[in-house]
Amino acid sequence: MIAAIPSSLFTRVQTATNESESVCPVFSTNEERSRFDWYLNDSLIVHVAPANIKALDWLKSLPQSESQLRIAVIDENPVRAAIIEDGLAEVGERDVFVISERSGMARAIETIDPDVILIDLGNPSRDMLEEYFAVSRAVSRPIAMFVEQSDDDTIAAAIDAGVSAYIVDGLSQRRMKPILDLAVRRFQAFSRLQAELKEARDALSDRTIVDKAKKILIQKRKISEPEAHKLLRDHAMNSNKRMAEVAEAIVMAEQLLGGGL
Repeated sequence: MIAAIPSSLFTRVQTATNESESVCPVFSTNEERSRFDWYLNDSLIVHVAPANIKALDWLKSLPQSESQLRIAVIDENPVRAAIIEDGLAEVGERDVFVISERSGMARAIETIDPDVILIDLGNPSRDMLEEYFAVSRAVSRPIAMFVEQSDDDTIAAAIDAGVSAYIVDGLSQRRMKPILDLAVRRFQAFSRLQAELKEARDALSDRTIVDKAKKILIQKRKISEPEAHKLLRDHAMNSNKRMAEVAEAIVMAEQLLGGGL
């Protein structure tokens, strides 16, 4: 991935490999630094300072490839972040965005719009865990979270927050790809279960409202249950609506007219 880089936003050239140099735009003050490295395989590694608005705005302009996996790495420890980056070299085509500050993290995630999020917390406090669990609840993405130690209550809280893979004392370069794959597969499986549950609940709700509407028609029209069903079905087809929508209108009208159903 090579994108047009505003000349005012890069300050130096950084070696990407031993043989070649690659432009590295730097959006930074002494306090804020966002480092962009292009590698020869066209995978992009971006170090983002969430408080740096220029960098985030520039990120929005980057073209997104359907074949490239966008991975957000959240880690305030540069050494541990480097372990994750090196491990992700096995993933194949990927764009990696390393967020190294908690301030502005939610906005950075929204801007990056990653496919997967990897969070390394080391030894987090309870408040820090709650902050990251809140992020997990807010984003519908596969999330792998790394901590050095934990307990049963925290593991349960992580699962409740939607963390796909909660890894205790398991941060290593060679495990990165299997853990990422696990997080994605668990997230997909859970999403399927949620969709199936919603579908079942919607079907039950539809059947309940249709039964109420049929009861009204039976009482008002003095017709049988099959006749009431046919009447609802035909009206739904003629009006290009679902039976449940027609049934809901009948029930609402009956309630407004004081029918008490």
